[in-house]
Amino acid sequence: MARREVKPVRGIFERPKGSGLWWINFYQDGKQHREKVGARSAAIDLYRIRKADARRGIKLPDLRNGKVTLSALIDGALEFARTHNKSVRDYECKARILREAMGTRIASEITPQDIDRWLSKRCKTSATVNRYRAFLSLIYREAIRNGKVDVNPARLVRQRKEGTGRLRFLSREEFDRLHAIIAQRFPEHLAEFVVSIHTGMRLSEQYSLTWGQVNLNRRSVELTKTKNGSARTVHLNADAVAAIESKKMPRQRPTDPVFPREGSKGRFDTRSWFQPCLADAKITGYVWHSNRHTFCSWLAMVGASIKEIQEAAGHKTITMSARYSHLSPEHQLSVVERIAGAGQPRTSTE
Repeated sequence: MARREVKPVRGIFERPKGSGLWWINFYQDGKQHREKVGARSAAIDLYRIRKADARRGIKLPDLRNGKVTLSALIDGALEFARTHNKSVRDYECKARILREAMGTRIASEITPQDIDRWLSKRCKTSATVNRYRAFLSLIYREAIRNGKVDVNPARLVRQRKEGTGRLRFLSREEFDRLHAIIAQRFPEHLAEFVVSIHTGMRLSEQYSLTWGQVNLNRRSVELTKTKNGSARTVHLNADAVAAIESKKMPRQRPTDPVFPREGSKGRFDTRSWFQPCLADAKITGYVWHSNRHTFCSWLAMVGASIKEIQEAAGHKTITMSARYSHLSPEHQLSVVERIAGAGQPRTSTE
């Protein structure tokens, strides 16, 4: 069988030919630079990063004498995230911030104290600290696996204790008010809101959904890319089915998105229309992700078990779903009230 011809891409080349080992070739400050990468897709990505860094005047990572910079390790972590369907969009955002702060530093010389001090200065909440710590740990784990460093300093940084936070969800009255305002101001987005409330899908799951994943006859959606990396089935109720059907267009292709992204860069940003509607509805402390809390809370209120909530929402652990248990009908009655009369003497009847 003849080998498929690979279309040439500027700035990358394969050496030796047919080996599957790809390199990048670029110029910075008049000097030629070459780096061995590996997979072709990774080489294309790294070439774009290097060119973008050069345009912004960011110093090239020092890869000589084993002195690998943190920026170089970040490239490997992002490649891993893309391959394993991790939260790439979130990681790319954190990667940009880390590159600016410590990207040019030698990775092996960064200490746990350096990381802890930077996290304390940069992050406002414990949750944000822990997310950056987790990303840094991923960066060093991949570097250790690839033989670039020997230790992972992020592992020695203590996790911060996170508060439980407020599970903000919509009451039925708030939902009706917000629904009416979206229908009036942004009717083209109403279906997105309804589907989010009635399925509990994460923003990235909903806006990456294609028609090939939707089966209206079975009233289900097959998600292949989720936050925890596991495929799952989302079941649709009548409201969700009606909302999705309203988005159908003639000659729909399986690869077409159910909810097309807006803007030239194709980002799924709901803030441009959702936030103004929240303001009009006088609903505070609420964001798009809170729709997922509304979904789980409403399930609990109608008597769904913790296990049923876990399966419907796609929570990785049942602990996540247990946060909504206090909303179930059984919990509306005070726990101490349930034993009232249990110690009273029984009267015998003839």
